[in-house]
Amino acid sequence: MVRLFGRALIFMSLLADLQAGELDVLIKDGDGNPVKDAVVFAKALIDNSTNSRASTEQPRTLTIAQIDKQFVPYVTAIRVGAAISFPNKDDILHNVYSFSKAKKFQLPLYKDEPPALVVFDKPGVVILGCNIHDWMVAYVYVLETPYFAKTDSSGRAKLKDLPLAEYRVQARHPRKRKRGSSPAQRILVGMEATQRSQFVIALKPEWRPQNAQNSD
Repeated sequence: MVRLFGRALIFMSLLADLQAGELDVLIKDGDGNPVKDAVVFAKALIDNSTNSRASTEQPRTLTIAQIDKQFVPYVTAIRVGAAISFPNKDDILHNVYSFSKAKKFQLPLYKDEPPALVVFDKPGVVILGCNIHDWMVAYVYVLETPYFAKTDSSGRAKLKDLPLAEYRVQARHPRKRKRGSSPAQRILVGMEATQRSQFVIALKPEWRPQNAQNSD
């Protein structure tokens, strides 16, 4: 009986992998323009972690560089437990810090390679800054799900290899308003090769301190 139950679990796991699909998401603003750098993520309504290859993969180490007195990329999405390196590609010193609840840290003034990797061990949004250059701002979205992607200049993002399940899909952006934006969606993924969805995000006006290009 135990063997039969174990075989049934293996069969269900293989079936879920075979039925894995992808989610193609389009994000626009209130005027119908594509939204770049939005983070789309999906979490199964019923935990399917035993059927997910992505859920068993180790979080990767990513890079956010300091180039021409800017953080590159502006928006990064990672899983909880992932680490980020912050190399300084400029010829001047930078200081990287965050006072965000999800991750508080500070890397003292440095050039070239950073003094240490930073591990993001709590979910949430982390806002990065530089004590020397006020306009340097970037965002890290730390997620508990392995299923996420960031929109490109066309406003599209693809979440791949999602096992058969119903998901709660959400979209985030640094300038997203709480009002006027599409709520989370419940989407069944895996029955077809590709599911498609669309979000409308109401954006706040962009404001950043002026980039003093000639300032050290």
